[in-house]
Amino acid sequence: MQQLTNRSKVVSDKKMTFLEKIYLPAIVKGMAITLKHFFRKKSTISYPEQTRPFSEIYRGQHVLKRDDLGRERCTACGLCAVACPAEAITMISAERKPGEENLYREEKYASTYEINMLRCIFCGDCEEACPKEAIFLTDRIVASEYKRDPFVYGKDILVEPLDPNKRIDVSKRQTESVLKFKQNKRFAHNK
Repeated sequence: MQQLTNRSKVVSDKKMTFLEKIYLPAIVKGMAITLKHFFRKKSTISYPEQTRPFSEIYRGQHVLKRDDLGRERCTACGLCAVACPAEAITMISAERKPGEENLYREEKYASTYEINMLRCIFCGDCEEACPKEAIFLTDRIVASEYKRDPFVYGKDILVEPLDPNKRIDVSKRQTESVLKFKQNKRFAHNK
C-alpha cells in the first residue's frame, strides 16, 4: 500500500528503564514544581481593602455624558446599539417638546436608554460609534448583585449628574487629536 503523504515519522520503540517504569523521576519532578510554587510570593490581594492600579483606558461601567450646559448629548440615533456585538443596548427615541431645550441638545432624544450589563462585553464599540460623544466607558467597576434585574441599567444610572463638580472625567479615554478638535468651536459638533 502506498503512503498518501510523506509526513510519516518513525516511532522508536525504546524500552523503559526500571526507574521510568515506577514513575519515580516524574513524581519527584512534579513535587519539585509544586514546592517551588508553594514558597513564592502570593499574587492574591484582599480586594475591598487593597486595590490594584487600573490602566487609564480601563473599560468599566458606561456613562451617558452631558454637554457644558447640562443637556443630554444622546440623540437616540441608534449607532451604539447597532455597533454593539452583544446586542446589549436598547433605546426608544422621542421628540423634544417646547420648553425642554435645557434638557436635551437636539430635537430627538432617548426617552428610554438601557444597557444589559450581563450581556455587555465592554468592548468599547458603542463609544467609538457614537457621533455625539454621548456614551463612554469609565473606570468604575460594575457592582455585583444576586439577581438579574439590577443589571439592566437605565438612564437613572447611566446619565451623569447635573452638578458639574460630580461629572465623570473621560478625557483620558480620548486621544490628543480628539481633545484638540473639541476645543475648536467653529464646528457645530463642539458648540
